[in-house]
Amino acid sequence: MEIPTGQDEKFMRVALNEAREALNRGEVPIGAVIVAPSGTIIGRGYNLVETLTDATAHAEMQAITAASSALGGKYLTDCTLYVTVEPCTMCAGAMAWSQLGRLVYGATDPKRGYSRHGRQLLHPRTGVTAGIMEEECGGLVSDFFKKLRA
Repeated sequence: MEIPTGQDEKFMRVALNEAREALNRGEVPIGAVIVAPSGTIIGRGYNLVETLTDATAHAEMQAITAASSALGGKYLTDCTLYVTVEPCTMCAGAMAWSQLGRLVYGATDPKRGYSRHGRQLLHPRTGVTAGIMEEECGGLVSDFFKKLRA
């Protein structure tokens, strides 16, 4: 059973709340949630790169780990990952290894997003929906970097 696309905005709002938690901790404000086919959130995460001094502690990686733990297995075949910003190549690779069913993201990342390197980074069966609440998702990150540079 797949999550109805009408639910995309609902779950992206939850991912945005995760991103705001990252912002409160001084992290780049990116948040992610993973939803099971039943509509239950089984994993959530936000960037912890600075907190953990770990370049791999991206929101998506945190959510994948939590969801895999909740399911008791490494495959997320029928699950949907909602993330506020387009995943990087590392996270896309992790999604491929976990055989994620669907990816939904808000803002594109023209500098580091996986799509710069081609869709083939994801599992062939992973569906992708981009641009959900794009302005709000992208605005959170661009405001963060504007303040950082000021």
